[in-house]
Amino acid sequence: MCAGSLPLEPTDRVECLAIVAADNDASLSERAQNTLLSQPIGAILAALERPDADQRLFEYCAENCVEKPGVADAFAVNSACPTELVARGATHLTPVGIQALLENLERFTSDDLVVLAVAQAPGANPEQRALLDELEKGVMSETEIAEAAKEAEPDATRRVTLTQKIAKMNVVQRLTTALKGGREERMFLIRDPNKLVQRSVLQSPRLTETEVELFASQTNLSTEVLRAISLSRVFMKSAVIAKNLTFNPKTPLDISLSLAKRLNMSDLTKLCSNKNVPETLRSFAQKLHRKRKMGAGGE
Repeated sequence: MCAGSLPLEPTDRVECLAIVAADNDASLSERAQNTLLSQPIGAILAALERPDADQRLFEYCAENCVEKPGVADAFAVNSACPTELVARGATHLTPVGIQALLENLERFTSDDLVVLAVAQAPGANPEQRALLDELEKGVMSETEIAEAAKEAEPDATRRVTLTQKIAKMNVVQRLTTALKGGREERMFLIRDPNKLVQRSVLQSPRLTETEVELFASQTNLSTEVLRAISLSRVFMKSAVIAKNLTFNPKTPLDISLSLAKRLNMSDLTKLCSNKNVPETLRSFAQKLHRKRKMGAGGE
């Protein structure tokens, strides 16, 4: 009936046809499949974008049109799509789909097949390729583990246990632990040299604002971590996180200059005389302080 004259929206028709195409009745299935071949790609993509899209639609597209522009990306973007189908379409991913997975590392790392397939995806842009190449890194060095453990766990006995645990992990296991582990693991893994592991810590649903406040103030974290914090709308709602980033001499200058405008007069006064921050930031703070004091307003 989906191939008939019922007044269905194009996206509804596509999904209905995919369901019928999976029917056990060979004749009915063949008719639906033949009709699907004539459906516009725009309608197929719109149907694939639905958060409640039927799994049979994803399966049909994986078998018959995953190479068409946008289909593999739709698999990656829509969390309703089974991860094994994302892996099957990985060679056709563009930067759009790859970025969607990198921004949802919990889903990305939930299936080793997805990780392996996307790591080799030819459609990654240079920045994404650099991140995906991080998956090839092995375990952390003994020095890196020792330094991270010392910062993450002050108790010597628990530190040994934590060190032994993480020393045995490969990259994917560290990614998973960063997302799902406890505070000690996050405090440890935010110092992992692997940028994807660092991102996983910041994407952890268990991460607290207090932890991010601490990260933002620490000078021994990578500039990539500090920049990632500054790019998060959720994190930057916090005045404390914004202040800590501004006062952190490790924060990239373009970020600290922008954040300085958010400081109140008391904190701005402190920044003016802070010898640890770059001279450019201190000069900017002094100029901003004078203007506010004169009643000219912020810049």
